[in-house]
Amino acid sequence: MSAIPDPQLAQRVRRFVEQEILPRELELGACDAAAAVLAAALQDQARAAGVFGNFYPRADGSRALPLLDYLAIAAEEGRSEFAPAILGCDASLDAYMLGRHANAELRERFFLPLLRGELVPCYAMSEPDSIGSIPATLTSRAEWHGEHWTLNGRKWFICRAGRADFATVIARTADGPLQQSLSMLVVPTDSPGFAFVRPLALLGRQQGQGELLFKDVQVSPQQVLGAPGEGIALMQRRLGLGRLLRAAHWLGLAQRCFDDLCARVHSPRGAQARLADKQLVRARVYKVFREIAAARGLLADAAAKFDRGQANAIEVNLAKLAASDALSSAVDSAVQVMGAEGLSELSPLSGIYRNARTTHILDGTDDALISTLGRDLLTATAPGRAFDCRSPSLLLDKVTP
Repeated sequence: MSAIPDPQLAQRVRRFVEQEILPRELELGACDAAAAVLAAALQDQARAAGVFGNFYPRADGSRALPLLDYLAIAAEEGRSEFAPAILGCDASLDAYMLGRHANAELRERFFLPLLRGELVPCYAMSEPDSIGSIPATLTSRAEWHGEHWTLNGRKWFICRAGRADFATVIARTADGPLQQSLSMLVVPTDSPGFAFVRPLALLGRQQGQGELLFKDVQVSPQQVLGAPGEGIALMQRRLGLGRLLRAAHWLGLAQRCFDDLCARVHSPRGAQARLADKQLVRARVYKVFREIAAARGLLADAAAKFDRGQANAIEVNLAKLAASDALSSAVDSAVQVMGAEGLSELSPLSGIYRNARTTHILDGTDDALISTLGRDLLTATAPGRAFDCRSPSLLLDKVTP
């Protein structure tokens, strides 16, 4: 049973983000040693303030908060592009997966310390020589040698790669059908043969992405998340929730851009330029608000179905795409109204703008998701099949072989 949500938590998160994180965004964006020290200090403050790990499961792995109730909190966490890392949100998905699928050793070694904020996780799936949307092309492999697996491979564009304490690695552990040949391995970053190769900038800006190398890394049977061969099923479970969590934070950032847009219109400079009287400015305000509201509704629908354990693949992908579009539209309009100032370090919008562009790639590219959605909708609406637009994924789950 879920706990009764704290009605004041969203407000407390907002105050923390507004008072402690937003004034330091320029420092945090430097991505240097000083920024790392500052982020760690702010994380300690977040724990002391009771606003850290707001979507973490309980120690027994059960969810303490329904996803639908968390969305309002996530919107406040997302008001800064740096807040999810500081508030522990970046580890929510790893905590969820470990809480549901970890064995006793993984629970003690990784899950419980993660809940206490003592460890930083990363998720290693994408590879230089594979197609991210086609798991069958993954080449990282773990061979069984009697008492342990030996892992070899390369992974890149891995979030938190340079500061992680452990990685959940997708690797092939058997030949044969894909549904039984991939596994999730939990690997400490201090394991012999584990190497951080290099940071990888996104649009010319360091955002914590990096490349990893695994060379003859020994992995014990107890370091398998779930069971060997369950990798595809676990990937799908992780990806669905991950897209919803990211979308929730993106909408928080989009709302902030909308607020900044309106604040500029109402400012003395905005009044001097008579921005509120300009039809194109009014059209931007309308369009951004509509896109945020529409994405919020799609996200709530997908979250409610997640909480009910109902199939929601179509809803998840719609929500992810809509949130990404809303953020991109919001920051673009805010920059346009702000003018040259919005492109400079005098405003956080330039960093948010680059962040927004990455959302169309991360967790599934727009092109791949749109193609998948079109295919699934055509399958669900094929002749002879009843189609319920309120729950398209549920219908698809029933009719797909």
